[in-house]
Amino acid sequence: MRYLSTRGQTPALGFSDAVATGLAPDGGLFLPESLPDFGGDLARFESLDYAELSCEFLRVFATDIPAGTLRSLIAASYTKFTDPAIAPLKPLGKNLYVLELFHGPTLAFKDFALQLLGNLYAHQCLVRRETINVLGATSGDTGAAAIHGLIGRPGTAIFILYPDGRVSPLQERQMACTGADNVFAIAIDGTFDDAQAALKELFGDQEFRTRHRLSAVNSINLARVIAQCVYYLYAWLWLPASERGNVEFVVPTGNFGNVLAGWMLQKMGVPIRGFRVATNQNDILYRLFRTGEYRSGEVHPSLAPSMDIQVASNFERFIYFAVGRDPARVREVMQTFKTTGAYTFANFNRDTFTASRCTDAEIPGIIQRVHREHGYVVDPHTACGFKELDPERVSVVLATASPAKFPDTIRAAIGLEATHPSLEALKTKPVVKHVLKADVAAIRAFIDRHRL
Repeated sequence: MRYLSTRGQTPALGFSDAVATGLAPDGGLFLPESLPDFGGDLARFESLDYAELSCEFLRVFATDIPAGTLRSLIAASYTKFTDPAIAPLKPLGKNLYVLELFHGPTLAFKDFALQLLGNLYAHQCLVRRETINVLGATSGDTGAAAIHGLIGRPGTAIFILYPDGRVSPLQERQMACTGADNVFAIAIDGTFDDAQAALKELFGDQEFRTRHRLSAVNSINLARVIAQCVYYLYAWLWLPASERGNVEFVVPTGNFGNVLAGWMLQKMGVPIRGFRVATNQNDILYRLFRTGEYRSGEVHPSLAPSMDIQVASNFERFIYFAVGRDPARVREVMQTFKTTGAYTFANFNRDTFTASRCTDAEIPGIIQRVHREHGYVVDPHTACGFKELDPERVSVVLATASPAKFPDTIRAAIGLEATHPSLEALKTKPVVKHVLKADVAAIRAFIDRHRL
């Protein structure tokens, strides 16, 4: 299978090259040339465990990796998950389920894709006999998951940009307390959007990018989105057959990558009824799906910091499909947005998306209600998904992180101490971070000094 840039000015690549490249040289994002149809495979998939299902799904996309090698890479990617189901689907009440995606090594849904991506990178370094420098930007969980996918990997160095003081203390410790020589946690004086803008500018510098063999771990990397499709399929297969056609997945999201994965699976022949985009008070996606206007605004720090985003980079992939896979139209939309900070879609096609918005003032009350009604503790991001559930649909809320990562919010809301042994161990380790201005030249110079 070949992969094309959403902006249409980059030659088509195979899977491994598209993964290694990350952001397309023309500034676009890679997508499959055509989406496969899994509609005829669903009955066959029902008996598979998570790793087996991942292998059956991903082999359609990773056609340049030998089947046995791919199977081994996928199997190794899920050995550090603590629940035997990997992504357990738990009923909470009538027409209500929660899909727990926090049983990986960093207790967040990003582990599903980034454990695999780490193995893919290590495999490429071995096969191609070259080193790689991995660059990412994070609003919280991506950085930790990326780092833990690459800790100590021969031939790799990883640089993670994050907004200083705008991630939770435990999220920062997961990035800055590893003690690994190949890990560089870079705290920038700015917002996540500043970090993401710097990342895109660095990837746009083709000489710098080529010289340092730079690759991306953000959800701009197509492997992230494809790997995340699997847990939607896994959850759909675990639902009673009578409920599958009426299911709405409710997805806390900031950068649009997580919910995009589910939507793409729907376009691959899995009959999912719809998706609810659940934002926090940084609500660019909520406003888009309500009004058809995509307009950035000021980022306001929140109780759900991983969603403190006003420029959802993965939205470009949805635009590509929404404008009939016309790269020229994509370039027009993205250039207008870059120049003016806004774009209004005429006759905007919301497809099967709905949206909700949750403020900081509402999050503690939702945590209280879910605990009172269901005896279940949710983190502040997952709490955003429990607002405005449609009683006429079967709702599957994606639990994107462990409540133990946000102990202060949980304690304030319901008086419980949310802990996890892996997080407790981090509290005694020294924080090693590199504080830089949100300046591309400063970040470029740092990478120049520390890259492999």
